[in-house]
Amino acid sequence: MTDTTSTDPVTPPAPPPPLPLRQSWPYFVAAVVIGLSQGLGQGFVSANIPQFAGDLGVSVTDASWLMAAYMIPRASLPLMLVKIRTQFGLRRFAEVGIVIYALVAFASLWITDLRSAVVVQFLSGVASAPLSTLGFLYMLEPLSPENKMRIGMPMVMAVLMGAPNLARVISPGLIGDGGLWGVHMATLGLALLSIALVYLLPLRPVPHQKVIVPTDFLTFALMAFGFGGLTVAAIMGPIHWWTDAGWIGLLMAGSVAALAAALVVELARETPLVDFRWLASPAMLHLAVTLFLFRLILSEQSTGAPRMFQALGLAPSQMTGLFAVIVLAGIMGALACVAWIKPDRAPQFHFVALALIAAGAFLDSQSTVDTRPAQMFVSQALIGFAAILFLPPSLILGLMAALQKGPNYILSFIIVFLTTQSLGGVIGSAIFTTLINHRQTFHLQTLTEQMAATDPVVVASIASRAAGLASQITDAAVLRSQAVAQMMQEASVQAYVMAYNDAYFLIFLTALGAMALLLLHVFRDRLARWLAPAAPAGAEPEPPVQEAAK
Repeated sequence: MTDTTSTDPVTPPAPPPPLPLRQSWPYFVAAVVIGLSQGLGQGFVSANIPQFAGDLGVSVTDASWLMAAYMIPRASLPLMLVKIRTQFGLRRFAEVGIVIYALVAFASLWITDLRSAVVVQFLSGVASAPLSTLGFLYMLEPLSPENKMRIGMPMVMAVLMGAPNLARVISPGLIGDGGLWGVHMATLGLALLSIALVYLLPLRPVPHQKVIVPTDFLTFALMAFGFGGLTVAAIMGPIHWWTDAGWIGLLMAGSVAALAAALVVELARETPLVDFRWLASPAMLHLAVTLFLFRLILSEQSTGAPRMFQALGLAPSQMTGLFAVIVLAGIMGALACVAWIKPDRAPQFHFVALALIAAGAFLDSQSTVDTRPAQMFVSQALIGFAAILFLPPSLILGLMAALQKGPNYILSFIIVFLTTQSLGGVIGSAIFTTLINHRQTFHLQTLTEQMAATDPVVVASIASRAAGLASQITDAAVLRSQAVAQMMQEASVQAYVMAYNDAYFLIFLTALGAMALLLLHVFRDRLARWLAPAAPAGAEPEPPVQEAAK
């Protein structure tokens, strides 16, 4: 099966000159507002699942479908967005995308039950997918080509990655006693502000080109089902437990089959939507695995700390300071990238990032039931700083590798980057949560076995708790039962903390292992260059694309 386009390739124009600083600031503000609109929309969902459950009158398990509905299109829609933008024009892409997002934000005000909420969240995921692209475009628009990479890329990454954490800072204040109305109004307000900025600040037009062919829709449908199925399985698997819900296994098998079918279709095309042959090259495979592994490691921050404090009984309002520190650390990481980033410094950036993550995870692995957010300020700041330090060099070097092959390869790399980040995020959270549940069960069983009824320490502990409850309960049997239940509840919380410590320590070991592999890779590359024959006189040195894998 082959397909070709009848339209001749359009010669790309010369890059436009950068805008003066006075004209650049509105574009930077627009990039921040649009990026916050997308990131806060996602963060409001993930941070407020219990509140959604309460407002809708459903269980937290059922409300978790809201997160799945939001993430399904986010994992697959980028496959077509680049081609849609190229064929229909940048301005139309921007205007239509932001208007749809505002309409969905308005519709969220009228959610009445779980079914309508799931539909609206799915549409929110669809509508928010173009906003990440718009955030990038507005941040890069006024900058010169060199500053697009050195300044624009780190700053927009700080906005997009910091917004979900910022959502946890402002959500408690928005919710208050009025339910989620304040959250929905904030989302709508940002969407309307984004509409105004998009219409007032048009992006430079780019040449239109017919790039969409019918077979693209077949590939997109197969990959959308595959990525969407894996997303649902990763979110719902730890909740329903993998082996207790047969539909999860069937969904994962169907998703893998759909992705395999998409691979077969793409390999048979002359102009594929995704060039799997190039993506299967050693350098790109290495880069994809590195990005995916790093996203898994970062689940320590997105999944670990907030859920551990939730298990300890802390309210969201008690964690706002911690997430504010994480946001500030991300901004500092972006400024560090602006100051020192260069393509040939990617290995150094990645090594420092892994070292910071290892240090932060090790500090977190010393947690106790008395640990509070203030004790994690330093460790989580290190991880938040490292997150921004790692991704911009990887993104820049991947784009360099794609541009060397030609403009058509940019789409393939963007798909790799966005897929490893969105799909890697939910898979990392699933692995982390599954590990926590498994280790909590193990530790609780161990603690329970140690609490023998004849142990004097256990007997004294039960008696102490019973004495504290004696003023409320007069029946001796009920009093002892309540004291034992209280003791088991404390053991369960202790088991959760021990499980999180195990997971944090595993992240620490994984980061150390990645550092060792990075050092070996750098040593291998330098040894290969040292042993390679000298280049002929007049030959141009190759750019450091191979360093992208680091």
